[in-house]
Amino acid sequence: MSSAKEIAELRGKTGAGMLDCKKALDECSGDMEKAIDWLRKTGAAKAAKRADKIAAEGMVTSYIHAGGRIGVLVEVNCETDFVAKNDDFKMLVSDIAMHIAASAPKFVSREEVTTELMDREREVYRDQLKNEGKPEEMIEKILEGKMGKFYGEVCLLEQSFIKDEDKTIEQILSEKTAEIGEKITVRRFVRFELGEGIEKKEDNFVEEVMQQAGM
Repeated sequence: MSSAKEIAELRGKTGAGMLDCKKALDECSGDMEKAIDWLRKTGAAKAAKRADKIAAEGMVTSYIHAGGRIGVLVEVNCETDFVAKNDDFKMLVSDIAMHIAASAPKFVSREEVTTELMDREREVYRDQLKNEGKPEEMIEKILEGKMGKFYGEVCLLEQSFIKDEDKTIEQILSEKTAEIGEKITVRRFVRFELGEGIEKKEDNFVEEVMQQAGM
């Protein structure tokens, strides 16, 4: 498994995304030069060259699922209005909206995860590992892997794409950026699920009846 230092070094040399760099190193058994070539071949390095471009065009689309029980609004940006009207771009945005409906991410990227939530998750994992009797010197290393899995569950860019689980959303965006020749980013999204956060009255009624019956 590639180390955080190796991933950072490769990212510095290519400008490719962190997940792309990790995958490249894993695929190339840690060989830095081969990993650079791998990124170039997949288009990730090419896409990274556009990382500092301004993507202010694009589109907002909606997706309604499960008979109106789940709804998504997502904004995906590109550099020009010409690309925003492209059928491939529209299909990509539609696929991302559908993915959000199915996978229920909480954030676009790990940079949006609050410090409070990160600290809470780390503390829970740390206590779990201590209870399992893991040596103190191993806990921090294991924590890094557990937090990586956590980000993969709650961050859109790090989730496996539902139509191709071998790739993350970030990798899909990188490939499309290289293919189209414009920077493509997900700016924001909101996901609604019918009844989410509402305590149903019938549930309260059942609980009251059970309490009265001494159950």
